[in-house]
Amino acid sequence: MTADDPDWVPAGVDTRQANVARVYDYLLGGSHNFLADQDVARALAAVEPEIRAIAWANRRFVGRAVRFLGQAGIRQFLDIGSGIPTVGNVHEIAQAANPGARVVYVDVDPVAIAHSRTILDGNTGATIIEADLREPDTILAHDQTRRLIDFTQPVGLLLAAVLHYIADADDPWRAMERLRDALAPGSYLVICHGTFDGRPDVAQAAGKVFNRSVATQSHARSRAEILRFFGDFELVEPGLVHMPLWRPDSPADVPSDPARYLGLAGVARKA
Repeated sequence: MTADDPDWVPAGVDTRQANVARVYDYLLGGSHNFLADQDVARALAAVEPEIRAIAWANRRFVGRAVRFLGQAGIRQFLDIGSGIPTVGNVHEIAQAANPGARVVYVDVDPVAIAHSRTILDGNTGATIIEADLREPDTILAHDQTRRLIDFTQPVGLLLAAVLHYIADADDPWRAMERLRDALAPGSYLVICHGTFDGRPDVAQAAGKVFNRSVATQSHARSRAEILRFFGDFELVEPGLVHMPLWRPDSPADVPSDPARYLGLAGVARKA
């Protein structure tokens, strides 16, 4: 934190270092980002001019997935890697459909956590906890998780654009296995993950730009590697597809070349 930072920036945050959540916030048109984050976003746009559209495609996929889960009877949600709140958050969509819906957000970024707490103040059905995806037992055992989530009942588990920030060496598949095992039958798993399939040259170039500027490294994966995160959960139609192709609200929402969106998305159910 510097003397020129706004007063909502938590103590100890170095705003001169770009951050995953704040770069994403900038791409979505948010206001909780700084020059370092903006510089990374502009560098990404030089490699992939549609980077903002890609960020919004992920955001809109999450919205459609949450609505789908609500229609399927899901009333409690665990959103890991939730980032900085913007319009159309999980709790807004879920609680608009069912005021009794409960949401636990999970993130490691102090800015995302601080702003989320402000947004959620007074909302007894939603909270945010500070925890790392690589430590799933900490997430599952947290007192706030246990306050809002009943793991004997179906849960909607969301990991949107977060798994590709966990390196293979940290074995994200093990973490996902632990999370899947904790869910009751009838639960759903929502994943969106960066991929190099389809446009490997652009994906690799964008990854290089991002990784040289942000401490948290990005790791795009193949379709087969992403499918492993779902374990034995059954993918619902249309399966694991490029983000705009997952149950679009209208045919007009589907771009001419969905593979340009550099991310695969899917929703799966636990039998």
